[in-house]
Amino acid sequence: MSTESKGTAIVTGASSGIGEVYAQRLADRGYDLILVARRLDRLEALGRKITERTGRKVQALQADLTSRADLAKVEALLANDSSITLLVNNAGISLEGSVLENDAANIEKILAINTVAPTVLTAEAAQQFVKRNKGAIINIASVLAFAPEMMDGIYSGTKSHLLNVTLGLASRLQGTNVHVQAVLPGATKSEIWENSGKDPEALLPGMVMETADLVDAALLGFDRGEVVTIPPLHDEGQYKAYNDARVAMGPNLSRKEVAPRYRA
Repeated sequence: MSTESKGTAIVTGASSGIGEVYAQRLADRGYDLILVARRLDRLEALGRKITERTGRKVQALQADLTSRADLAKVEALLANDSSITLLVNNAGISLEGSVLENDAANIEKILAINTVAPTVLTAEAAQQFVKRNKGAIINIASVLAFAPEMMDGIYSGTKSHLLNVTLGLASRLQGTNVHVQAVLPGATKSEIWENSGKDPEALLPGMVMETADLVDAALLGFDRGEVVTIPPLHDEGQYKAYNDARVAMGPNLSRKEVAPRYRA
């Protein structure tokens, strides 16, 4: 447990699962906390437990990130509180069923929480941290960013978006003291499964990671300065080969002439 203050960390989706464990671990590392979620009672209970155990200051902020007004409250904190040095974009939901079984309201909700909210907060945090030349952003994405066929393409698409935002921002933060990391969990014990009507152990027997293991591995990757951290991937060479191929393709993606295979 650290007694040295590292500033304040905002953690979204902090009332359970991955966000709750991040809150615990960051307090141990010396961060004061602003915990964001819809369930204020759970945030306050978690905050009391953390303060009693670590002595860190914890603020609970009730916010529904599908609400533009509530999202603006978190933006305002990032803009006006110079003690904030870390943003953890963890809040997220999944769909029950695929695009074939969901209406517009459900699709708009997942896009608001998984895509709009973390993108807006990442932008605000990055701008403020660059001004101060200090800070970090952790975006919780998913391995499904690489495997859209495994589940519905909407959820994986939101996580691909968050990965792209992270990679694009990382390239622009070079030479600064601001760091951004995308964490890509595989199946992890979390309420997101229950809320989407899925049983992870039935779908992926023997493949579901403990939440604490996921967060501890992700924080080790953070300490190492990784931009992309994939805790369940044992063969790091597979990601490196994928990423090298993606980068190598870049200079060939725009040409004046149509590729020969598409010529009549």
